[in-house]
Amino acid sequence: MAQAFRPSFPLIRKETLQWFPGHMGKGLRQMQQKLKSVDCVIEIHDARIPFSGRNEDFRYTIRGIKPHILVMNKKDLIPHEIKSKIVEKIKSSDDCQHVLFTNCKDHQCEGVRRLFPLAKKLIVNSNRYHRSELGEFCIMIIGVPNVGKSSLVNILRNKHLHKKSASPVGAVPGVTRSVLNRIKISSDPPIFVLDTPGILTPKVTNNESGLKLALCASLQDHLVGPVVIADYLLFRLNRDSNFKYVEFMGMEKPSDNIIEVLAAGAKHFNKSLRVKTVLGDHVIRPDIETAANYMLRAFRKGEFGPVILDNL
Repeated sequence: MAQAFRPSFPLIRKETLQWFPGHMGKGLRQMQQKLKSVDCVIEIHDARIPFSGRNEDFRYTIRGIKPHILVMNKKDLIPHEIKSKIVEKIKSSDDCQHVLFTNCKDHQCEGVRRLFPLAKKLIVNSNRYHRSELGEFCIMIIGVPNVGKSSLVNILRNKHLHKKSASPVGAVPGVTRSVLNRIKISSDPPIFVLDTPGILTPKVTNNESGLKLALCASLQDHLVGPVVIADYLLFRLNRDSNFKYVEFMGMEKPSDNIIEVLAAGAKHFNKSLRVKTVLGDHVIRPDIETAANYMLRAFRKGEFGPVILDNL
């Protein structure tokens, strides 16, 4: 008899999924102020959540009538065969007609190679108004936190100028805190980019969309809690009959109980805590939170195989 798993994930408090610190509001205002000096907007997003995770406010507050390219980054973490379906759905909504898939950790990535010529073509063929006589181009790169904006800036700069990284990159969302000075990525023609802070929508109205953002590390883990995020990951893996976590966590069979999974993982990775009881003595307990972090890190590195979290 096949094992039965949860048909749905329990709702959590929406307040837990809200993260719009002051630097995001300030960054959004700075981005709007710099739009007059921008010729093209490149929106970069996590390919695992191509629809639900995007900041829809960008369509009205930032992109406007500027030439727009949508970059789906981390393509190595999704099934190759679904790319055309993602593009078809995006274009059918008239959201963006120029979609590229990239892996910003791969310097030979075809999507990265095509991005530069496409941006130049769109800019040259657009009405630049007061910037039409300038011999230089300026591109603004936008997106939610931790999707690879700074990595894209650095790979473009290294590719065309052969210089070291100019923009800080980190695994924690929110590393880029303000709209930086212009970063030169090309000399012929002169092209500059503006790296920007990751901006989430001020209100996450959909519970599952917020959990997907958290799972893909666009929300800082401590806001939702690594155990809760790991539980949502377990729910998704079981729902998709993806049981690769069983071997990773040192288990014998799949489980729908996150505490059981994390306890097994803590034992497997030899992670424990010495806890003082109310009676004053000490007991050794499995380090559940560290096991949750191990499980999340494995998923984010693609160790459970390619996945897509949105419905196509």
